[in-house]
Amino acid sequence: MGMEKIILVNSKTCLSCHSCEIACAVAHSQSGRLIEAVYEKQPNFPRIILERSGGEVLPIHCRHCEEAPCVTVCPTGAVSRPAPGSPVVLEASLCIGCHACIIVCPFGVIKQGADGKSLIKCDLCTSRLEEGREPACVEACPTHTIRYVSVEEIGAEKRREYARRYRVSIQAGGEEADENRA
Repeated sequence: MGMEKIILVNSKTCLSCHSCEIACAVAHSQSGRLIEAVYEKQPNFPRIILERSGGEVLPIHCRHCEEAPCVTVCPTGAVSRPAPGSPVVLEASLCIGCHACIIVCPFGVIKQGADGKSLIKCDLCTSRLEEGREPACVEACPTHTIRYVSVEEIGAEKRREYARRYRVSIQAGGEEADENRA
């Protein structure tokens, strides 16, 4: 059973404002509040990464893979999926710093923690989800580049976009816009 909702990113609308990174770092701080988080003894790192490629910026985060290689390779169980359909989480106290999860992660989103040994990764803000809230990066994004949506919503959006393109093509007197036609 897969996760009901996932984070969806539209890189075309990212302003590279770093609001997602700040919100993520604050959400994972001890205080959970910006001003206090700035002055905390332990530095806070975001679990989302803004990666530049050409002229675009892409927010990259853990995909919480169904068959997560980081879970499979972790020798201590520090990286796990507590229940079917739940996010992949990392329990820092169990991490021995072997970095095997970093090596196998296909997205490169597991990072070294402030102590140089432990690791950090996106946990989908599980405590916020339990409160009925969205992940911090989603809530903070001013352009809705980062969204937390159901797989059904993604399919419905794609169908609506296909129907729109099809209608525009027909109105323009063109052929069907279906690339999959035989």
